[in-house]
Amino acid sequence: QVQLVESGGGVVQAGGSLRLSCAASGRTSSLYAMGWFRQAPGKERDFVAGISRSGTSTSYSDSVKDRFTISRDNAKNTLYLQMNSLKPEDTAVYYCAARKLLAVVSTHTDYDYWGQGTQVTVSS
Repeated sequence: QVQLVESGGGVVQAGGSLRLSCAASGRTSSLYAMGWFRQAPGKERDFVAGISRSGTSTSYSDSVKDRFTISRDNAKNTLYLQMNSLKPEDTAVYYCAARKLLAVVSTHTDYDYWGQGTQVTVSS
């Protein structure tokens, strides 16, 4: 089994930055691609960014491209999301996810493990 724990959320003013972390524990050797999703109240869970096991392949949603950067440190079993130039519309609960397959995908049902989420609130 795998456990994912996010941290780093909080309240920030528009234009500010936050860095989210996701610590993985358990059978982490079974994990390949990982990703970040977010869910605002009353909305569906949306893909934010994804990264391959090696870190050489990344994917971003259009809404965060050029503002957010996903990375991972496999030695520390940790996934990161650097968020810059934050906007009020980025306000959501952010979830870390991992899957047992290689491909980086954007469909949340294709991920096998999920964290509990961390709240990000961007004030205008």
